[in-house]
Amino acid sequence: MDSRNRKRKKEAEALDREVKLALERVKYKVLVLSGKGGVGKSTVATNLALTLAEAGRRVGLLDVDLHGPSIPTLLGLTGKRARFVDDRIMPIQHAENLKVISMGNLLRGRDDAVIWRGPLKMKAITQLIGGVEWGDLDYLVVDSPPGTGDEPLSIAQLIPGAHAVVVTTPQEISLSDVRKSVGFCNEVGLKLIGLIENMSGYVCPNCGHRDDIFGTGGGERTASQLSLRLLGKIPIDSGVVRAGDSGLPRLSKTEESPAAEAFRRVVDAIRSVLENDASAPDRALVEADRAKNE
Repeated sequence: MDSRNRKRKKEAEALDREVKLALERVKYKVLVLSGKGGVGKSTVATNLALTLAEAGRRVGLLDVDLHGPSIPTLLGLTGKRARFVDDRIMPIQHAENLKVISMGNLLRGRDDAVIWRGPLKMKAITQLIGGVEWGDLDYLVVDSPPGTGDEPLSIAQLIPGAHAVVVTTPQEISLSDVRKSVGFCNEVGLKLIGLIENMSGYVCPNCGHRDDIFGTGGGERTASQLSLRLLGKIPIDSGVVRAGDSGLPRLSKTEESPAAEAFRRVVDAIRSVLENDASAPDRALVEADRAKNE
């Protein structure tokens, strides 16, 4: 092995150690997956993180969609560059309990394209997990690229013991992709919490009439067929769309829209599964928390 290869091996081993150390400080890792694009996965991931943070949890939101990072736009962080301190990436403090990092915050320009082959992508994803100074977190919410290809596979392998939620829409063409995502989770050892049905009908803010634009009942049928939890159904909300485009998060503790209420129910369901499961958090963190309280 020549000196260049030895150097690369040492760098890879060091980065792997950083990933392990970073993840040991996170209680719950939740990967937000979808079998295809266009189902609102990033919007769901963002609002899950916001709702968890508003519930008092320490949350990190990691956007690892290298080619189409949406989180900076949704949170009004476009053009905001992440800082480096001693070769560590400092996540952007978006709110008191919410830290954020995205490839979009590391590129020089907002329209720069990431034209990388597999090995470079793998290295970038590894650095986004292990090279970020997250600190102690209750939740790390990961907005994963859609599909079941190289990037989601790399993320699943780098975060052993992670849990996953799958985002879908009600129509049958999307639900067929859910089955692929479920198969993916089973193959790579991801613990699947359940399904989230997004764009689940439209409720008129003026008259309250509901229109199931993309059909209805698909999420329940798929969850039943696959013996999964249906964590919730998020209706279409024009306010959420406008807020995402403007970078001003709509959901808050006082928000009373159907979408906000639905997100709270989804977060309550996720917390019920994870926080009531003694085997879910890393054992080292459980012991550390116990030691702090003694």
